[in-house]
Amino acid sequence: MTRILLLGLDPETVDYSDPALPPGMTAEKVRAGIAIALKQFTDRGWESDVGYIRPDETAGPIVERQLRSTNYDCVVVGGGVRLPPRNLALFEVVIDAIRKAAPGAAIAFNTRPDDSADAAARWWRLEAALYSGADRESQNTVSEEIPYRSPYRGNFVLHVFRRA
Repeated sequence: MTRILLLGLDPETVDYSDPALPPGMTAEKVRAGIAIALKQFTDRGWESDVGYIRPDETAGPIVERQLRSTNYDCVVVGGGVRLPPRNLALFEVVIDAIRKAAPGAAIAFNTRPDDSADAAARWWRLEAALYSGADRESQNTVSEEIPYRSPYRGNFVLHVFRRA
């Protein structure tokens, strides 16, 4: 079964006055959006967990510990981690921890907590097209295989389909 980790700042640690964040966002709205996301994950048949981090030196080790506790197919990183410019170093630490602890997991980014399932789904549609050619519009196609090395996913072959 597909397993998703929704990873974000503890809602109580976010500075909601930061202009980089959506206007009117509050800890209560974040919690409500996370509840919606968890229901949407379940509705899609996916298992999910929420991982809260603090904007300090504990973030990297907490992310690594969470990712090593179970096998995740996708990690959705929340906007509170990546949007405020002052969180750039934190964002880098989080991405590095994901790369180290779960190199096979897709990494997705939401725009709000309640669109996290859509963020994860974008990766599943992309992977289906990349790995199985499922996105072909017709059987009248030509296939080209392109070797590709991803720093996060290792070596694989892109299957490019064009109409003949």
